[in-house]
Amino acid sequence: MKLLVDIAPLRQHRDFRLLWCGQAVTVLGSMITFVAVPYQIYALTRSTAAVGALGAVEFVAMIGTAFLGGALADAIDRRRMVRITEALMLVASALLLVNALRPEPSAGVVFAVMFLLVAAECLQRPSLDALLPRLVPAEQLVPAAALNSFRMTAGAIAGPAVGGVLISAFGLAATYAVDVATFTVSLTTLSLMRAVPPPPDAERPSVRGVLDGIAYARSRPELIGTYLVDINAMFWGMPNALFPALATGLGGASVLGLLYSAPFVGAMVASATSGWCARVSRQGLGVLWAAGLWGVALVLFGLASTLWAALLCLALAGAADMVSGVFRSTIWNTTIPDHLRGRLAGIELVSYSTGPSLGNLEAGGVAALTSPRFSVGLGGVLCVAGTVVLAVALPAFRRYDSRQLEVH
Repeated sequence: MKLLVDIAPLRQHRDFRLLWCGQAVTVLGSMITFVAVPYQIYALTRSTAAVGALGAVEFVAMIGTAFLGGALADAIDRRRMVRITEALMLVASALLLVNALRPEPSAGVVFAVMFLLVAAECLQRPSLDALLPRLVPAEQLVPAAALNSFRMTAGAIAGPAVGGVLISAFGLAATYAVDVATFTVSLTTLSLMRAVPPPPDAERPSVRGVLDGIAYARSRPELIGTYLVDINAMFWGMPNALFPALATGLGGASVLGLLYSAPFVGAMVASATSGWCARVSRQGLGVLWAAGLWGVALVLFGLASTLWAALLCLALAGAADMVSGVFRSTIWNTTIPDHLRGRLAGIELVSYSTGPSLGNLEAGGVAALTSPRFSVGLGGVLCVAGTVVLAVALPAFRRYDSRQLEVH
């Protein structure tokens, strides 16, 4: 039985290999900043609600740019779009560095720069996601998606751990400087890739084009299911905004890195043993089971009384989320025609970013009124309940079978 991740897409496809390697370095730097920003906001404000408010900023930036990014991904060279936005993210990271070097860093500047950083990322992500079906053949989409998850989880394990050490040993300015440096690697690998131009009959970006993408998504119950299940899981079960407060009583910045890394350790194990995913045809049902397991793991995390137990629960949650991500990505890449891939990637971005952004806001607000531990446990319970409701309400998604695939 084949369990280990299939690396054939990396061995056989040069441009996929270049993109994968460059993004692996970028993810490492971005995950270092992923720890540094909430740590800095909490250090400046001592408020979980303020950390949660980062989610609101991210949500506004995402809504303002995701659909535009999707339309651009269908209209211009996708590799060029990724390069432009990668450069914009480098500039945003440099602004975080400059702010950290000031005698009195400003929380307001951090919020403003995060808006710019997330806006650039949301403009980029549809083009980045839409590149995959152009770089590997259809029969390798599942292992390619698993490799992308592996890349993300590897950086997400190392990034927070390295970020915690950098913050403790060298301070926030040095931490942001590392992120700035990583963008030079990804920009180099992108410059070595071949162009990925749009089809000759590609539509120009327009409101009508975006609406056409939304109409297509609404016509496919398997797509609607992936969006709603993930939004439910991430809205109720996103505890990241609570980690700085929880880490304060557990050892400080070094423990903070462990909390952020733990879900990705679980995701890494799941990615490394993802060979079985290619044999699952009931992928909608797989998403539902994974979302339910995510919620259960967070309930257990809220009840955990020791650090090792908390980390184990977070690792279990991360493994479940990774499995869900592989199945969702496979459904997206095998049911959407290429001329709509960018616009649908924009919708996907909204779906998988709305939950975490608003979920952090919800978790921080509930924790401010009660406690971080209570907020985590309640969110896990509501995640499980919402998943059950969606499983009943979406029978077509529950019965989705890739062996009966039909692309319109």
